[in-house]
Amino acid sequence: MFSRRDFLTVAAATAILTGGKGQLGRLAAQQRIGQDELLEFDPLGQVTLLHVTDMHAQLKPIYFREPSINLGVGEVTGLPPHLTGKDFLAHYGLTPGSLDAYTMSDQDFVALARDYGQVGGVDRLATLIKAIRAERPDNTLFLDGGDTWQGSYTSLMTQGSDMVKVFQELGCDAMTAHWEFTLGQDRVEALIPELGFPFLAGNVRDTDWDEPVFENTAFFERGGVKVAVVGQAFPYTPVANPRYKIPQWSFGIREEEVAQHVSTARAEGAEVVVLLSHNGFDVDRKMAGRVPGIDVILTGHTHDALPQVEQVGNTLLVASGSHGKFLSRLDLKVEGGRVADFRYRLIPVLADAIQPDPEMAALIREIRAPFAEEIDRVLGTTDQLLYRRGNFNGTFDDLICQALLDERDAEIALSPGFRWGATLLPGQDITVDDVYSMTSITYPAAYRQDMSGDMLKLILEDVGDNLFNPDPYYQQGGDMVRVGGMGYTIDIHKPIGQRISNMTLLKDGSPIDPNRNYVVTGWASVNEGTEGPPVYDVVSEWIEKQGTVQLQPNESIKVIG
Repeated sequence: MFSRRDFLTVAAATAILTGGKGQLGRLAAQQRIGQDELLEFDPLGQVTLLHVTDMHAQLKPIYFREPSINLGVGEVTGLPPHLTGKDFLAHYGLTPGSLDAYTMSDQDFVALARDYGQVGGVDRLATLIKAIRAERPDNTLFLDGGDTWQGSYTSLMTQGSDMVKVFQELGCDAMTAHWEFTLGQDRVEALIPELGFPFLAGNVRDTDWDEPVFENTAFFERGGVKVAVVGQAFPYTPVANPRYKIPQWSFGIREEEVAQHVSTARAEGAEVVVLLSHNGFDVDRKMAGRVPGIDVILTGHTHDALPQVEQVGNTLLVASGSHGKFLSRLDLKVEGGRVADFRYRLIPVLADAIQPDPEMAALIREIRAPFAEEIDRVLGTTDQLLYRRGNFNGTFDDLICQALLDERDAEIALSPGFRWGATLLPGQDITVDDVYSMTSITYPAAYRQDMSGDMLKLILEDVGDNLFNPDPYYQQGGDMVRVGGMGYTIDIHKPIGQRISNMTLLKDGSPIDPNRNYVVTGWASVNEGTEGPPVYDVVSEWIEKQGTVQLQPNESIKVIG
């Protein structure tokens, strides 16, 4: 099993690790680590919270590169999670070349990926969860932050039932949601009864009677402590995703309602209140300072992975990354009805170091078997690192844009600023599975239409405000729309309408004329009735024609501030 490396002994690792603080960063780049070291932790108190979020239906181990740019504006400028690369390592005292540097930054990614191997894999995650539960059988609560039922070939083909089965097998205790809603109202309502655990989304109401659609709170007893889990779905789902998929449901941050749920939970005897949130980190940081009584916010949506909890007043914020790359463990000591102490660790799910759980491995094989021939079909290879995550164009986004430009015969391509999708190393095969990890949505039409230069600027300005509005409550998630065939300058600190300038058509270097129509292609339109071939077919066909993918460096976007 452990074919990549020989492992350190537990005793040697224990001398290096500070398990309670979750630091693996003192390991030199070429040292090795095993399953016992990843689980090393000094238990504390009565309650153990385990958290994953933004899995995006990734069943198998993958590579996943963290962003090289994650800009914050306003009061959060320069604060975690808006630190990357060397700044991130320096802030947390992490050693370059270490396992921490590999899993939590973009630094020396390709070299470290070849050394440490892939991350994630639900069968590995199951092993870690079962081990912790065996150690703390009466204390452990496992929670899922959403974006779970979407993001892969099998999740699209089974309409989310694959991930429902997987999280039943993991023994999930509760979840909240975001991309789940893109399966459509009827499908969500059909899957929830199959879960066997609470689906919590207290900020969703029906549009007819303004009544709650889902449960808002679930109560658990762990270690003699009553724990309340309040669920918060992504507030801007009908804006970021198609409204027509969920026509009878309304969403929002609904801060006052969150405060009421927390107050009610306290009145009903909760000694620990956990907000299981898909708000995004900056929204949750603001909410933590405005809503009293929340002990822990398990945050999601923005895919941030932080090795330490952030604390706002008495509220602990936990950021557990994405794609099954990490499992967060937070132990709480409760005295006199309040959290008196805590201990935290962000556990990297290092695939080669963890023995796959046999039951989960069998389930994954069962799920993938009907689709195996197509999933594993090789479309081509890449001669460079292909990744998505970051505020602006990633190389896989550039690939998608180029495929759209060529296959749809357009001047300009637009690709949404989604954060999900696995990373491919130079020389790696590109399979159908890989393409779907970047494109598998329920509204995939690759449109082709005329669009004025003025409309293009409005789109860029609108998305830029969603990302860089200084008030987190007005940030609607995602990263900047990716563009092909066009360049521009963005000043992130300007107000809406003034951020975007120097828009240029790359094929001839001419300025974008606000009054001229351009042939524009894109995908993931939220408008009902959008026509065009599915983007995953467009991209797959383009890769097959290329054989080996070679992309020119994208230097067309200039960022100010």
